[in-house]
Amino acid sequence: MLRDAGSQPAVLMGQRGASAAFMPGKFVFPGGAVDANDATVPTTPLTDVDQTRLTSESALPPTAAAAAAIRELWEETGQILGHPGDWPDPPQGWRGFAATGNVPHAAALSFFFRAVTPAGRPRRFDARFFLADVAQLKTNPDDFSNAEDELAHLQWVPLADARKFDLPFITQIVLAELVSHIKRGGPPASVPFFRNDDEAHLVSRLGGRSPL
Repeated sequence: MLRDAGSQPAVLMGQRGASAAFMPGKFVFPGGAVDANDATVPTTPLTDVDQTRLTSESALPPTAAAAAAIRELWEETGQILGHPGDWPDPPQGWRGFAATGNVPHAAALSFFFRAVTPAGRPRRFDARFFLADVAQLKTNPDDFSNAEDELAHLQWVPLADARKFDLPFITQIVLAELVSHIKRGGPPASVPFFRNDDEAHLVSRLGGRSPL
């Protein structure tokens, strides 16, 4: 989540618990694993460009990835990226969100970055990062009272101050890409894919030619 992009850009982050099995104590973006029910929820459509990019080198349904991002944002921060709509029989994991009178708003998301953790790690992920503007939220962006307790110290971190926080390496890369994105003033021609499982740790582009 991005706010004040034209003046003092900041991103929504929180700190993982010191006892967490994965990235303990690190400041991270809201997010998590795709649940089976995420592919079944009603949502506004992604753009054709993002739909194509999300299907590149992936068997994961694009709408499932987008829905998971919206669900995790709701669970971890209490923020709603949705639009008003009736949802009479939401699946497990989505009942709290549906009770707010909203359905997921995937059209507010832009597929921004993809990364794979190095081979051999005890916990690995193949992560898709989405970008959305604070104006798309249906909730007060400074109210985290409905957040679960997975992330502590929820706050809007100014990009200018991000290096002061304890960030995972991949988060630093994503933030650097975000700074470039803001300077460009428009969507990227392609999506960076940080292939950390390759011997040379190459970065390719989804929806575009490799820079190498």
